[in-house]
Amino acid sequence: MTKNQLRDSLLKQLKLQQKSIAFYEDLVDGYVYYWDLKKKLVADIKKKGIRYEAVNGNGIMVEKANESVMNLQKTTVTMLKILSDLNLKEPIIDSNDEEDYL
Repeated sequence: MTKNQLRDSLLKQLKLQQKSIAFYEDLVDGYVYYWDLKKKLVADIKKKGIRYEAVNGNGIMVEKANESVMNLQKTTVTMLKILSDLNLKEPIIDSNDEEDYL
């Protein structure tokens, strides 16, 4: 899924809820930003791992915690908060098909 596809999907869901003012669009843009950030954090964790070796200021090799792990947790919490604020906990299906009611 691309950022544009994600944004369009969220905006469509908001439209179905009759929420199409700039306030909600700004929240969607914030969510898309965090979604992109989350992908980068996951990539960093895959590359470096949960902990990685680095040289400290004294020239000694030390093991450090990857800050992306903590930032990923914070980012995920923020994303869930935005979805909650938008009342988008579950996808909304736009359908009038009678089979959907069976």
